Amino acid sequence: MNILSATLVLVFAGLFNNPGIEVKATNYIEEHKELAIVEMYRSGIPASITMAQALHESNFGSSELAKNANNHFGIKCKSYWEGGTYFHEDDDYDSAGKLMESCFRAYDSVYDSYIDHSNFLVNTRYYRDLFNYDKTDYVSWAVGLQKAGYATDPNYAKKLISLVKKYDLDILDTMEDPLRKLRELD
Repeated sequence: MNILSATLVLVFAGLFNNPGIEVKATNYIEEHKELAIVEMYRSGIPASITMAQALHESNFGSSELAKNANNHFGIKCKSYWEGGTYFHEDDDYDSAGKLMESCFRAYDSVYDSYIDHSNFLVNTRYYRDLFNYDKTDYVSWAVGLQKAGYATDPNYAKKLISLVKKYDLDILDTMEDPLRKLRELD
């Protein structure tokens, strides 16, 4: 094997087996899993789905939206949004067909982003049917989110399911509410 061939093998191996991504994913999950679980008990949305969406939409917490607007779910402003805003090119085009900046919700904290994500799904009619699925049925939730139009990516459900499987996120759906003991004191 010559030097060029060896270099190409190493480059392609790095593309398909990036340990940096694995570290970012693991760190993100550890840092935010309790938020996803708390929100599951509050809203009924599987923690695995919340976490898979956050991993995907925020690029493991490193996207421009996540860093600059604490938006970990890619939620756009909508006409009724009264909170902070952040403008970023996404998939919106003007009348001339030119890509334009989209208005995204901006939050004071990651915690606020997780709460608003749950509220957004709970209070938006397109997502109502999702709540007929069991909180451990992440496959139906992923497919339902795609069908309801959460994202324009035609492979959105597959990507979420893949993340759940890769990182065993379905375990989160069976974990105890971290705030249970505090709630019992009330």
